Amino acid sequence: MNARAPIALFQEAAKVITHPRCMNCHPAGERPTQTERMQPHQPLVVRGADGRGAPGMMCATCHHAANYDPAGVPGHPDWHLAPLSMGWQGRSVAQICEQIKDRARNGGRDMAALVQHMAEDALVGWAWAPGVGRAPAPGSQAEFGALVRAWADAGGYCPSP
Repeated sequence: MNARAPIALFQEAAKVITHPRCMNCHPAGERPTQTERMQPHQPLVVRGADGRGAPGMMCATCHHAANYDPAGVPGHPDWHLAPLSMGWQGRSVAQICEQIKDRARNGGRDMAALVQHMAEDALVGWAWAPGVGRAPAPGSQAEFGALVRAWADAGGYCPSP
C-alpha cells in the first residue's frame, strides 16, 4: 500500500496535535504548560502520580467542571495531564505518530480505541471550546476525528523521522 496518503492525513491531524491546546497537557516532563506560548504553568504545579497533580495542589483545586471565564481558568470534569508516556512536547511529528500508535505508551489503545479517544473524548474536545481569550485548536473535533479515522483506515503510516 502507498503510504503517502495516510502520512498526509496524519500531517494534517498533526496541526491539531501540535497546537498549544493539546501540547500544554502533553508535556514531556513533570510540569504542564499554558497559554499559546506554552509557558510553564503558574502557579507551579506538577504532574503527580496519576497526572492529576501532587497532594495539596491537585488539578481539581483550580480546574473545575467547566471553564470559569471571569478568572480565565479552564475546566472539565476530568481535567488532568496525559500520561508521561504520551508527552509530546519537544518531539517531532514522526515521533509523536509512533508514540500514539505504541500500545505500551498510549494506554493500551488499539487503532479503533485510539480513533474513538481522539474523535469522541470530551477532554480532547475541550481543545475546541477552551474559553474566552484562548485560541481553539484548528477545525473541529469531528473534523479531527475524521482525519484520524481516515489515517487509521489507510494503514496508519507515520512520517519518516
